[in-house]
Amino acid sequence: MTEKDLKEFEDRLLAERKRIVKEMGHLESTVLKVNPRDSAGDLSGYSFHMADAGTDAYEREKAFLFASSEGRLLMEIDDALRRLYRGEYGSCESCGKPISRARLEAMPATRMCVACKEKEERATRGAQ
Repeated sequence: MTEKDLKEFEDRLLAERKRIVKEMGHLESTVLKVNPRDSAGDLSGYSFHMADAGTDAYEREKAFLFASSEGRLLMEIDDALRRLYRGEYGSCESCGKPISRARLEAMPATRMCVACKEKEERATRGAQ
C-alpha cells in the first residue's frame, strides 16, 4: 500500500470519526439528556398521558441502541487509525496477509480479510 493510499484511508477514517462524534453529540443533547416531562412540553405539575410516556421511552431506547452501535463503530475506527499510525493497516490480524483494497474501501476499519472473517463468522454460528 502506497503513502497516497494510506493518506486516503486516514482521511476517510477521520471524516467518518468526525461524523460519528457529531451524531453522538446530537443524540446526547436532543434525546438522552432531555427529561421526559420537558420533551412532552409539559411545564405544569400534572403528569402526562401514558401513551406519551411510552413514546418517549421508545425514542430513548432507540437512541440508546443507535448510540451503542455508533460507539462500537467509533472504537473500530480508532483502532484502525492506531493500526495505520503503527504501520499495520491493511494486514489481516488473523492470517497476516494483505486485505484487498476493495474490502478496505467498503469497510475502512476492517481488521480481517474476507476469508478469515468468513471463518470467524462460521465458527461463531456453529458455537450458538
